[in-house]
Amino acid sequence: MDQQIYTLSLAPHTKNRQNLPVVMWLVVLSLLPSTVFAVYTFGMHVLLVILTAIFSACAAEYLFRLLLKRELTIFNGSAAITGLLLAMNLPPMVPLWIPAVGSVFGIIIAKELFGGLGHNIFNPALVGRAFLMASWPALMTTKWITFPNGTMFSSSFNAYSVLPQPALDALTGATPLAALKNVPALANSFNVHSQYNIYQTLFDISNFKALAIGNIGGCIGETSALLLLTGALLLLFTRIINWRIPFSYIATFALLIFAYYKLTGFFMPYHALVYHLLSGGLILGAFFMATDMVTSPVTGKGMLVFGAGCGLLTFAIRIWGGYPEGVSYSILLMNAAVPLIDKYCVPKIFGKRKQA
Repeated sequence: MDQQIYTLSLAPHTKNRQNLPVVMWLVVLSLLPSTVFAVYTFGMHVLLVILTAIFSACAAEYLFRLLLKRELTIFNGSAAITGLLLAMNLPPMVPLWIPAVGSVFGIIIAKELFGGLGHNIFNPALVGRAFLMASWPALMTTKWITFPNGTMFSSSFNAYSVLPQPALDALTGATPLAALKNVPALANSFNVHSQYNIYQTLFDISNFKALAIGNIGGCIGETSALLLLTGALLLLFTRIINWRIPFSYIATFALLIFAYYKLTGFFMPYHALVYHLLSGGLILGAFFMATDMVTSPVTGKGMLVFGAGCGLLTFAIRIWGGYPEGVSYSILLMNAAVPLIDKYCVPKIFGKRKQA
């Protein structure tokens, strides 16, 4: 009697054309529209910042693995995407040594010392950015580009032009979130009618158009919401990222922001909600960094919890923190909670007998 020998291996048993290099380079492709737009908007120095960050990340990974006699992996695209994401989280006019130092720190400290790709706990690009913020905060918060003929976010938001009494000349805001962070404390010193005029100027339709298109001050890759969403659609369509993390992230943040402005009696809660959604690195973080397959949960329920936690922390930092943005730190904090989330969000097992 003939016997057939079957080889039993671990799951998954289905084949897919998407291997690691394909996934990584598709992420780079999805960020290409925002990258090109950033170079067009902010100038050629931004291109040098991006290239420096990518080259430094690849060189750091290559040299580190070469010295330790490990398999060389720079061609799989993981180091390149780390450098690109770090650059997109930097101000446009930072000196070139800033992206170089951040990339090297993120690759070696947050990735290679943990064992390389697949073993790191934290997102390397965000670790590099957090290190730069802690070490050189002045360079990370002042090297913005202004738009003298653009929007009020650019050089000076002349909120006092709508007031009947003379006051200061202008309220400066290098980024939209910085402007929104500074306006309430200033507006509270005036009467209700004057406050309403200030917020009408802040939430003018032209400013929302600038937020969507990207004609605003901000980090290199966070300004154009439409181009970021275009890249995100590519990742969702190719199933490189799961919808659960960005959905729960943005939905939780939006619900909390709207409830906060509504309960505090803010004049325009809907306007403030849209303003927060389109400003800062929320879209970049929700679709391109929180969805990192290594540092995010593996179960569907865990992804929803992870995204909700990111939204909650981003809301808390933006509203009550001293820093107008909170995306990077919220993702890093939730990265630390991923093992705990995976432990308690185990999916239901079918076909297992209940114990008596």
